[in-house]
Amino acid sequence: MIIKDFADLSGAELDAWHALRAKNPLLDSPYFHPGFAAAVHVSNPVQVVVEREAHKEHNGVTALLPCHRDGSTLRPVGWPGADFQGPILAPGTTFDPCGLLTGGVRAFAFDHLVDGLAEAEPWILSRRPSPFIDVTGGLDGYLGRASRSGKDNMGQARRRTAKAGRVHGEVRFAADAVDAESLARVIELKRAQYEATGALDYFAEPGRAELLTRLMHTRDTSFGGVLSTLHAGPHLLAAHFGMRADGVLHWWFPVYDPAFGNLAPGWMLLRELIAAAPEMGITRIDLGRGDDEYKRRAKTGETMVAQGLVTRNRARLLLRRTRESLASTVRSSAVGPALLRRVRRFRNR
Repeated sequence: MIIKDFADLSGAELDAWHALRAKNPLLDSPYFHPGFAAAVHVSNPVQVVVEREAHKEHNGVTALLPCHRDGSTLRPVGWPGADFQGPILAPGTTFDPCGLLTGGVRAFAFDHLVDGLAEAEPWILSRRPSPFIDVTGGLDGYLGRASRSGKDNMGQARRRTAKAGRVHGEVRFAADAVDAESLARVIELKRAQYEATGALDYFAEPGRAELLTRLMHTRDTSFGGVLSTLHAGPHLLAAHFGMRADGVLHWWFPVYDPAFGNLAPGWMLLRELIAAAPEMGITRIDLGRGDDEYKRRAKTGETMVAQGLVTRNRARLLLRRTRESLASTVRSSAVGPALLRRVRRFRNR
């Protein structure tokens, strides 16, 4: 293995990235597209672990792992905002995570590793579901696959959209807008949500708002940011900023204006997006890991993502295992949500 700066990757290595990803259906998320690493690299240096084997196709490249170096720890590219993580490699290819522990690197930490990397099993401490929505066939197709709860919420969203039009003015939906003002409002509302829930403020870190702007202006046919907005009259009711790669849209930063919370505008926006999916060329919306009620209601399926730590330091691994166990206990507890909010607020002081 060698580690290279993203900007130093050769054309042949980038071609190998595309080719290996195209062969592996587990890597169809936009997080695995080199366009994501390129956008992140502008403000947060990305290094790429490159593994080669002589006499192989794709210039001998068998695997690539884009990541950040944080002292002696490697973290997946885009951390902590990467909802899918793992090496870029063809199905059936082996990748030994212990090979990363060289050159002063003492650990590789992951929290959304996609299933399928057998060599990572000794280092996996927990797994959590990552729900998705199959939107093949648009709204009619979705309603044929949705749970009773999903269908009920879509029906309510239709009625509330009509009500919003009567009360607040004409309802307008934009599936893929390039709108700096609306993007700024998305970030403003998301930061207010972080504050209200005690969650870590993703946008407190310099450069992350600019990352979304770069992605919004990325108009590559196979990759780019997607800003979807729902207005009623002059009011922005709800919006979402995510990324797409070919037919997969990742649901990343959904927001709604609390002043219109009685309308459940998030469901209204999601309904419009599902209806627009065929025209956009979208067949799946990945909702990302999380226990949110709307995800449980809306999903048509789920995959699993793993949390863990590759290290030779047994004490550090034990500490991480204890943290994962405690977190799992809190999530399953009846008082879990309230306790998590208190822990977050304490941590953020």
